[in-house]
Amino acid sequence: MSEKEPLKIAPALRTTRIQEYYFSQKLKQIAGMRSAGADIINLGIGSPDLPPHPEVVESLYQNALNPANHGYQSYIGTPALREAFAGWYKRYFKVELNPAAEILPLIGSKEGIMHITMAFADEGDEVLIPDPGYPAYSSAAVLAGAKVVSYPLKEENGWFPDFDELEARDLSKVKIMWVNYPHMPTGTPAPAEILQKIVDFGRRNRILICNDNPYSFILNPNPLSIMAAEGAGEIALELNSLSKSQNMAGWRIGMLAGDAGYINAVLKVKSNMDSGMFQPLQAAAVRALQAGNDWYDSVNQIYGERRKLAAKIMHVMGCSFDETQTGLFLWGRIPEQFEGAAELSDKILNENHVFVTPGFIFGANGNRYVRLSLCSPVEMLEAALQRILQNKNTNN
Repeated sequence: MSEKEPLKIAPALRTTRIQEYYFSQKLKQIAGMRSAGADIINLGIGSPDLPPHPEVVESLYQNALNPANHGYQSYIGTPALREAFAGWYKRYFKVELNPAAEILPLIGSKEGIMHITMAFADEGDEVLIPDPGYPAYSSAAVLAGAKVVSYPLKEENGWFPDFDELEARDLSKVKIMWVNYPHMPTGTPAPAEILQKIVDFGRRNRILICNDNPYSFILNPNPLSIMAAEGAGEIALELNSLSKSQNMAGWRIGMLAGDAGYINAVLKVKSNMDSGMFQPLQAAAVRALQAGNDWYDSVNQIYGERRKLAAKIMHVMGCSFDETQTGLFLWGRIPEQFEGAAELSDKILNENHVFVTPGFIFGANGNRYVRLSLCSPVEMLEAALQRILQNKNTNN
């Protein structure tokens, strides 16, 4: 059938309200350039290139050898995994969670975004989405039939919500507010007082606060959880993940923390969409969550070295950035001569065969910024730096 021939069965209208994920499209373009002979260095996507702890892999292997571990598993995860998550939160975040009722393991925290939205947002409800912010928040809202309402995060306000501006709005239809600290893409960590303000805002306005917290251990010496804020149990949920800090992105292991009633509402959705997580994966996750500070220090030492080269690349591109950023990326403001981030990103890709993420994909407030991923070895970052530097010197 020709690609131009219309489908005989039309897709649901909801699919017309969202677009294919930007990186899905961009990877196709990069694949096409590579097939034509171009050597493309991709500094765009935050997919950790380092392996998990060796004992995590060994645990997966040993548990997979047991024939009894290959059947369907509980929708709420094994008791051992829920207890491991609870221990992890108590040890690093100083948060007490009931492993039997206040923790829900997920097949990656990204699925949790969709599950939460479907569990709490009815058609016509409004969902507050940060701009800039992770595109999946708005896509989930649209697919659930809710209305996306963005709220601005700006550099001059420290990339934190403007609570006065929010309070001046009509919030009567707002059901959910997504926050994400440490923030992606800007790398901004939120101090405890900001997390408390967010919780207080949710309590005053009866809005479910959902904090997406996968970057808390990457180049961040002070991991925090919104669940530590006073009153958070009444109004907040928190997603977390092993994808970044434990180098387990492809394993798809995440979790949701919150009040038992909220967890049960999400479970109603989740239990109709999957049949539990492979038991050897859960056993391996338990081992990953037992890692001590030496593990996080070793990972951050590598990211720290990469960060130095990413900073040099930013400088060569003429971008400025906040040195106090945390997380898996570096976020920089582009030079004034460029109309927007897409122009600079396309220039670097076409002239230097290096891909950097244009900030507009995270919202209108990201249009003057680009993002560099630290998920490439030092040698690749050095090669990217030399390409851009050589091209700049040639053009000068």
